[in-house]
Amino acid sequence: MEIIPAIDVIDGKCVRLSQGDYSKKTIYNENPLEVALKFESIGIKRLHLVDLDGAKQGKLINYRILEKIASKTKLKIDFGGGIKTDEDIQSIFDHGASMAAIGSIAVKNKSLFYSWLKKYGSERILLGADVKEEKLAINGWLETTDVLLFDFINENILKGVTTIFCTDISKDGLLQGPSIELYEKIISKFQKLNLIASGGVSTIKDLEKLKDIGCSGVIIGKAIYEGRIKLNELNKFIPC
Repeated sequence: MEIIPAIDVIDGKCVRLSQGDYSKKTIYNENPLEVALKFESIGIKRLHLVDLDGAKQGKLINYRILEKIASKTKLKIDFGGGIKTDEDIQSIFDHGASMAAIGSIAVKNKSLFYSWLKKYGSERILLGADVKEEKLAINGWLETTDVLLFDFINENILKGVTTIFCTDISKDGLLQGPSIELYEKIISKFQKLNLIASGGVSTIKDLEKLKDIGCSGVIIGKAIYEGRIKLNELNKFIPC
C-alpha cells in the first residue's frame, strides 16, 4: 500500500480544511516546498497536491507551487483543483504533474473527461470520488449531486479508469478514522480497481486496517500535520 501525503494549498500556503469547509481552515506551513522536501527525505515517492483556490474558483491558480515542487523534488505528483479545460490539464503536465486528479469534470462533462482518458491514458488520470452518504460532491465539495458512488465507479471502469481515490467528506479532517466499511464495499464490488483511501486517517492502526482490506494507497494529511502520525512511523509502509 502506497503512502501518499497531501498538501492542500490556499494563498500559496499549506493548509487543511475540516469536512471541506473553507471557513474551517488551519495553516500548517507557509512554504509547501519545505513540506514536500520533508516527505521526500523519509523515502516518500508520491504527493497529492490540491489547489483549493482553484477548486473553489474553477480555474488553475496555484500551479506555480506545483512547478516549484516538481522542479526541486523527484516526487510523483498528482495535482487537482480547477482543472476544467484541455488547456488546464496540459498546463499541469507542463508544470510537472505526473497525474491529473480529476473530480468535478468527470461528473459534469463526461465527454471531456473521457477524451482526456483517451489522450493521456489511465496511468496519468487519477479519478476522484468525493462522497457524502454515498452520493458525489463536486466543486471543492461545495455542491452535492444525486450521482450514486457505485454507479459512477462502474461507469468509469467501463471507460478504462483503473485507479480511483475516494474521500468520505463526513470523515475528512476530523481524525476520527477512515470509512473502512465503505472501502470494503468498493473493493469487494470492483476487485480489479486500484482504490486509494482518503479522509479520516488518524493513527498507524488506521493505515494497517486499510492495507489489510486491500487498498492500493492512502492519502494522509491532517494526521501528519497534527503529529498523530510521526513521519518515522511511516517507514514500515515505505519500500526500502
